[in-house]
Amino acid sequence: MGTEGADFRVIAGRYRLEARIGRGGMGVVWRASDQLLGRLVAVKELLPDDSLPDDDTRRRRDRTFREARAVAQLRHPHIIVVHDIVEQDERPYLVMELVEGGSLADRIARDGPVDAVEAARIGVALLSAVRTAHEAGVLHRDIKPANVLIESGTGRVVLTDFGIAQVAGATTLTETGSFVGSPEYTAPERMSGVRTGSESDLWSLGALLCTALSGESPFRRDSIGGILHAVVAAEIRPPAEAEPLLPVVRGLLDRDPDRRLGAAEAEQMLRTYLETGRTPEAPGTSGATGGGRGHRIGPGRAGRTAGAATPYSPTQPDLAHGAPHPPAVSAPPADLPPRTATRGVLIAAVLVAALAGAGVSAALLLHGKGDGGGGSPGGTATSPATSTGTGTSPASRSPSPTTSTRPTATRAHTAPSGYRTARDPAGFSLAVPDDFTRSPQGERVFYLSPGETFRLGIKVTEPQPGGPRGVLERSAAKGQDTNPGYHDGRVTPATHAGHPAALWEFGWDGFSAAEGPRHTYDLCWEDSGRLYDVWVSAPVAKVREAREYFDVALDTFSVTAS
Repeated sequence: MGTEGADFRVIAGRYRLEARIGRGGMGVVWRASDQLLGRLVAVKELLPDDSLPDDDTRRRRDRTFREARAVAQLRHPHIIVVHDIVEQDERPYLVMELVEGGSLADRIARDGPVDAVEAARIGVALLSAVRTAHEAGVLHRDIKPANVLIESGTGRVVLTDFGIAQVAGATTLTETGSFVGSPEYTAPERMSGVRTGSESDLWSLGALLCTALSGESPFRRDSIGGILHAVVAAEIRPPAEAEPLLPVVRGLLDRDPDRRLGAAEAEQMLRTYLETGRTPEAPGTSGATGGGRGHRIGPGRAGRTAGAATPYSPTQPDLAHGAPHPPAVSAPPADLPPRTATRGVLIAAVLVAALAGAGVSAALLLHGKGDGGGGSPGGTATSPATSTGTGTSPASRSPSPTTSTRPTATRAHTAPSGYRTARDPAGFSLAVPDDFTRSPQGERVFYLSPGETFRLGIKVTEPQPGGPRGVLERSAAKGQDTNPGYHDGRVTPATHAGHPAALWEFGWDGFSAAEGPRHTYDLCWEDSGRLYDVWVSAPVAKVREAREYFDVALDTFSVTAS
């Protein structure tokens, strides 16, 4: 933590404020000296809200003292120690232990993301801390990297800033109907105003682990509306760097709080990773998990249609064309004239407008009629929010493989900057990066980046038994045979352009040591009597760029005359 300012006030005749070391939405933190005991402490000065009437101010102060006293009873090596709670000039002050060291947010900003071992160590400490708090009936409600301190020299992890904590069953520190917390780390049930419980802190821990591993929250967007939509409705995409801890991350980021991974379970899974180097599946599950979808996929489902059709892997060549991966033979495709594409996120637009003009809470906007159309406000990870209003265009929803709603043949196809729209002789068109070259291989068509770092593939065939999901589940069941080092594969149901679809995502070791670990996204769907499969394979370190190529390809995909 940096130091700035000076004050030298003496609070309660005992605590001398020396330098400001932090500031948040609810107060200022000072480095101070306890003149009675001769030790350094941290003093948090809770700022007044001048907009509140006097009666509300008194009630707020009373609640602050009541809940701070509850937090002060917590005793745990990874929870900040509260030494004293005092009042001066009708303003509360919390006196806490002084942890010499910056926050996890400071560390990430300075040194970049941490590795999986360090993330697991931090996760174990925080899960143990929140278990103690929850058992005492205290909810933190604002777990994020800025509220986690890393002590210099010892590396001790300390959960701090219980400033908006809530004692279970008590009124919250802020007024009813207002929103507290950091949206990128706030659970969807809290965001939508449905409920708040210990499970909400666990969601925040899942988002924090993603941030520690990748450098940013998976729910970070350019606007508050975009963040709220990402938390409540959009597909949840844990970063590729989270793969070693994926069962824990997915379990904590389950949108259904009743099915969310528990603190004790998550802590034990992370301890197992630290001891063995592998993270077990959540208790009561096996096989891939459907993070954020409120269900998990067991092993029996992956093979229920096995044998009905020949499985294949998008990363492997057709057997009749036995190259280890497609050759970079270029045949530049023709370009299509650009057409206007309408993009946007309806929920984000509604939220931003409402937040700017109406002054209502985020929780209210996402509950009841806050979805802008009277349908389902949240949807699921693979289904968009529904709308029964006549003013809601499906095209205004977020472009993703799981929320596209217009028929393929009538969608707009403007290629973004840096892309061209390719009309392929195989009977489809899509946008690909300008420097990708076409390489046909049997039933597949590849568009390859220079050096084949990125491989975008498309396959068009007749429908197969079990539909898109059956196709991908059979391929996933053979993943170990077709993809060296195959791991963390999962197939989840989806929709694309209004048609049933399935999404397969997995990691693998690449075809050679030189190529290195890779990650693959694959979406399969049926349309007008044909089965379409689009996938992107890329090095793990470039998975975000690959996801962009994948999303753009799907958003602009169209069937054309062969």
